[in-house]
Amino acid sequence: MGFGQLTVELIFGFFSLLLVTRFLGKTQITQLTAFDFISALIMGELLGNAIYDDDTGVVKIFYAITVWGLLIFAIQILGQKSIFFRNLLEGTPSLVIQKGVINRQALKKNRMNINELLNLLRIKDVFSVREVEYAILEANGSLTLLRKPEFDTPTLSDLKIPFQSKSLPKLLVSDGIILSHELQEANLSESWLRNELEMQGYSDINNIFYAEWREEDGLFVIEK
Repeated sequence: MGFGQLTVELIFGFFSLLLVTRFLGKTQITQLTAFDFISALIMGELLGNAIYDDDTGVVKIFYAITVWGLLIFAIQILGQKSIFFRNLLEGTPSLVIQKGVINRQALKKNRMNINELLNLLRIKDVFSVREVEYAILEANGSLTLLRKPEFDTPTLSDLKIPFQSKSLPKLLVSDGIILSHELQEANLSESWLRNELEMQGYSDINNIFYAEWREEDGLFVIEK
């Protein structure tokens, strides 16, 4: 196989995998279950074997990735329609701590020991089981917990402190470039932005590394 053919197959394979991943949805990345992990491994293996096989061309690479992607998509649709298949493929959450008591049967069922449970608790900034009322081991291996009232973080409502709603910040300037679509979403104009920057002493947009705007806080600027 020449370098030219290898380059073409690598580029084609890369964008094919990217398109299939985008088609299958963000759950392939953000909610990696056992099934998603296996499917991603096999898809990468298919591409790797196809690229370094002299008898395999671009058409066969595309065919292999497409068929496997369609199989994953069909199984995802089946999981959406059937609770049984959803539980079979993705697994079900397990209640590992109930009313402050560790459920040893749930730990045994999930092949988990006490050290692994304590590790997951520490990731959640909990250093003692006595602080936890309920803990659920999710299908993707993460731990969701509910603290006991005496160990829970108080909210502004609990403390009777007045509060106001918050809005998402908008990135208006990135590395000297004005992001027009962000301005439009915030119902702001470029002339308004330039005036605000000048009021803060920034006359040249090219010198702005980062500028964000939030309704309740105004404009925040970081210079290069």
